[in-house]
Amino acid sequence: MTPYPFSAVVGLADLRLALLLTAVSPHVGGVLVRGEKGTAKSTIVRALAALLPPVDVVRGCRFACDPAAPDPLCPDGPHPTDSPGVSRPAALVELPVGATEDRVVGTLDIQRALADGTKAYEPGLLAAAHRGVLYVDEVNLLPDHLVDLLLDAAAMGRAHVERDGVSVKHAARFLLVGTMNPEEGEPRPQLLDRFGLVVDVVAPRVAGQRAEVVRRRLAYEAGPDGFAARFAADERDLADRIVAARTQLPRVVLPDRELDRIARVCLAYGVDGMRADIVVARCAVALAAWHGRDVVTTDDVRDAARLALPHRRRKDPLDPPGTDEERLEDALSQAAAEDDDPDQGGSPPPPPPGPDDNGGGPPPTGPGNGGTPPPSRSDDGGTPPPARSSDDESSSTSRPDDGGTSSRAEPGDEGTPPAQSDDARGGGGARPAAAAGNAYRTRTLKIGSRGSGGHAGRRSPSLARRGRVIGSRTPVGKLAGAPHLPATLRAALHRGDRSVQPRDLREAVHVGREANLVLFVVDASGSMAARRRMTVVKTAVLSLLRDAYQRRDRVGMITFRGHDAEQVLPPTSSHEVGVLRLAALKTGGRTPLAAGLRTAAATIATERRRDPRRRPLLVIVTDGRATSGPDPVRMAPALAGVATVVVDCESGPVRLGLAARLARALDADLMPLDQLEAGAV
Repeated sequence: MTPYPFSAVVGLADLRLALLLTAVSPHVGGVLVRGEKGTAKSTIVRALAALLPPVDVVRGCRFACDPAAPDPLCPDGPHPTDSPGVSRPAALVELPVGATEDRVVGTLDIQRALADGTKAYEPGLLAAAHRGVLYVDEVNLLPDHLVDLLLDAAAMGRAHVERDGVSVKHAARFLLVGTMNPEEGEPRPQLLDRFGLVVDVVAPRVAGQRAEVVRRRLAYEAGPDGFAARFAADERDLADRIVAARTQLPRVVLPDRELDRIARVCLAYGVDGMRADIVVARCAVALAAWHGRDVVTTDDVRDAARLALPHRRRKDPLDPPGTDEERLEDALSQAAAEDDDPDQGGSPPPPPPGPDDNGGGPPPTGPGNGGTPPPSRSDDGGTPPPARSSDDESSSTSRPDDGGTSSRAEPGDEGTPPAQSDDARGGGGARPAAAAGNAYRTRTLKIGSRGSGGHAGRRSPSLARRGRVIGSRTPVGKLAGAPHLPATLRAALHRGDRSVQPRDLREAVHVGREANLVLFVVDASGSMAARRRMTVVKTAVLSLLRDAYQRRDRVGMITFRGHDAEQVLPPTSSHEVGVLRLAALKTGGRTPLAAGLRTAAATIATERRRDPRRRPLLVIVTDGRATSGPDPVRMAPALAGVATVVVDCESGPVRLGLAARLARALDADLMPLDQLEAGAV
């Protein structure tokens, strides 16, 4: 079917420019397209291949060697320098999310290698994409082992396949283009850094543009060939301009003044390493060539920085949306100010430290070290009250509530007499949202049992493609993983035969780590309404969200207050959305704990039908009180078999132990809130 023309796409000026620049200069490093569903991400990427100049390849070579400079290590070679060539269109190879490792890097026939010693190799997608475009849709959902393969190939320009002493290498230089929906979470930082340019796209917000999108799409579906013919002249102009820009590229000069500007912008923006500087410089040169200029200008540097820098800042993974753009504008303004005033020197302030791979981050100020979060503004423009001392805690009086449990009246802002809680009044009004403090590194919450090979991650033990070898098994059908040579030899010897037959093959069984569905059930009732207390709870949940982000989990959130529970965050891989929903969380009303557990059971049942391979981890944040609805213990059978952690929020000298009672009923682990922080005693 005739592809949708590149020039027929409505709007998306930044994305069009980024793709064209990488076509002009593949050394820029590829493009990552982030946007909501239905924004023509895949359409415009597939249309790019039609604009690329054709490539000359050695006739009969499966690895697209250039006749003018054939790869000396080509598995189909060696090719003589005067090898006959053939011209063909640049390849567009799509890497599906569900691809296997063998499909990506190629397949070594282990059975033939063991049986008769023949090394048989079938090229994979990386070989097919050499000197073309490798397109990865939903790149953020790509399994970690495939991400590692892409990182290696992108860094070295070669694919390396090695199985038990049999090694094959071939060239794999390609233009990497990925698309993703931010709601499904971010890709690994190492992969994100390999993309030269990143563009965020949204659907048109003007009615006329939206109507034109639909008009063109319907016309294309009614007659693809006729529709493409309408834009044939524009397509030829773009293709010719790409060829002209490639010719112009070696003649473009990058002045020292603009190179210094690039360095200042990258320093002010707080990027890691030197790749950002190099990519901005390459992109600025490509921009000058695209516009037919011989010298890079200040505008080229600014446009290049906007495309190449926003995804490279050293940042907290849970920063609010829009932080990258604000800091980039500040960095550009600072560089411009230094140009206007050369005497205005000085180094920019260091950027805030980001979390490390083990979950580190800013100095902990939450529970467990006796500290308190610094004051931060709440949603209503005020500041949270200062934390109460232990004397204030002990001076609070206890009184029974209508649920047969205990409720303490807690003071509000400093200088205001203690007010009766919504729990005691039975009201359901919500109080303003309290702000969370600085996130800290939490203890690792994980499922104790071993999974059967779910989604690769960093939380719970599971059978995996990689990891520590714990045994062997007979493969079902084709060998799926690495062979277990000792077990294979033992099977052959057991038959009394010195030759190894295909039926003797055994594959290794590995144990690694998997990602889980971490479902938070948070008490938002009146008993949590005291601002200081809810700040501590929100800080704890924020810290757990960061931990889930770093361990590549899906997250969901349920809150309960008043007379019912609400799923405020359906299970998703977008931890940023979780942070926003947590910030907007308000408190007040009674405590329908049973309703929260019932909603959690329904959510887990639904997710198990959608993805039975992902195991759930339920985290209940509550003091265990229930002043509305049935006894929460009665919900235990609905959550049987679900790994659960109860984070006990009860505080003060008089404690009823209701969270411990709930943990026993659910067969759950009990974690006091002040012991959630890593290293807390």
